Amino acid sequence: MFDDRPAFGVRVQVLGGVTVAEIAGELDIFAAGRIVARLDSLVQVRCPDLVLDLRPVTFLDCAGLSLLCRLRNRVLERDGQLRLVIADPRFLRLLRTVRLDDAFEVLEDLTPAIAGAAGPVAGGGGDAFT
Repeated sequence: MFDDRPAFGVRVQVLGGVTVAEIAGELDIFAAGRIVARLDSLVQVRCPDLVLDLRPVTFLDCAGLSLLCRLRNRVLERDGQLRLVIADPRFLRLLRTVRLDDAFEVLEDLTPAIAGAAGPVAGGGGDAFT
């Protein structure tokens, strides 16, 4: 049977002012091109506080890394903060190999990022993977 579901997706929720974007599936050149506008839209505000939850990511290539760097630069231009949640040791090793491990704040889980978040903000609840 043929599986025609996308190999990637993004789900966004806002928790007490922190925007959490969970990316799932393969973060490759195909996915990066399709989700770049969605991620850019999350950092249009002044001082964005964005957490990318990459735990559901199954594959990450140079296009995915480029997307992360692009997003980091946009966040910094707006005096914001970007954190990555990564559990896969392969992705941590990849960041070290390309010398980007110091460019990103990497967390093992969401708890430190959303500590103090009161819960979903009106109008900012989670939406389905897109």
